[in-house]
Order: sequence, then C-alpha cells, then structure tokens
Amino acid sequence: MVKLTALYKQPEDQKSFDEHYYQTHLPLAGKMPGLVKVEVTRYSATPMGDKSPYYLQADLYFEDKKALDDAMKSPEGKAAAKDVMSFAGKLVTMIIGEVQGETK
Repeated sequence: MVKLTALYKQPEDQKSFDEHYYQTHLPLAGKMPGLVKVEVTRYSATPMGDKSPYYLQADLYFEDKKALDDAMKSPEGKAAAKDVMSFAGKLVTMIIGEVQGETK
C-alpha cells in the first residue's frame, strides 16, 4: 500500500480553509481512480502543549505506486492538484510513502 500525504500548515482563516477543503477539495480528490481510502487528521497541539505547526493532514491510500501515479495523471487527479494549489499552495507539503505495516 502506498499513500500520498498532504500536510497543511496553519491557515490564516480556518473557517474559509475548512469550507473549501471539505466542500470542494476533498470531494474532488475522492474521485481519483484507484483511491482506496482517505484519512484526514486535524492537529491541535504538540506533546509539549504548544500549538501545532500543522493544521491538517490528509492521507490518500492506493494499492501501489503505479495506482498512485495513474491517479495523479488522471483528469480527476489533475483537477485535485490544480485546486489544492489554488487555495493552499503556500500551506501544503506533499510526500509519498510506502506503508510498512500496522501495530496495535
């Protein structure tokens, strides 16, 4: 399993960010072919009690790297990429990783 992780820094206007993210961006990303699962995490604080430097993390799971690559090249993937750059280009960092396993 491979995942595309998007880490979003704290936005200046959380309400506007949330509205666009949940009403526009997430539905666009959800249409990407081969997408197995999406997890979204909202951060509140660090273990030391400080405000988190990150606001949101989205993990998009695909069966393998080829499925991810195909999804990114698809019209749906291109639309999601264009959209994220339009509202969060300065806030987002994206990384790709291979899931190594799970523990309890």
